[in-house]
Amino acid sequence: MAKKSWIERNQRKERTVVKYAERRKEMKAAGDYAGLALLPRNASPVRVVNRCNVTGRRHGFLRKFGLSRIAFREAALSGMIPGVTKASW
Repeated sequence: MAKKSWIERNQRKERTVVKYAERRKEMKAAGDYAGLALLPRNASPVRVVNRCNVTGRRHGFLRKFGLSRIAFREAALSGMIPGVTKASW
């Protein structure tokens, strides 16, 4: 489980990105890169990290399911994810 402060920090970054999205879009279209530099760093969407919805883990993240590899495996083996079965051949 990730520290709650890291999860909260990431959520705060997401809110900042949404808040400044329109302003960033206008500045980029106008080519005002000096103005972009004056915006908060966390206003850039690149700074938001994909995190597991269950554990908050950032590495081994599967976008399709929104889970880390570990949480995905546990959920799949317990039958919580429809259509996912263990492979055997």
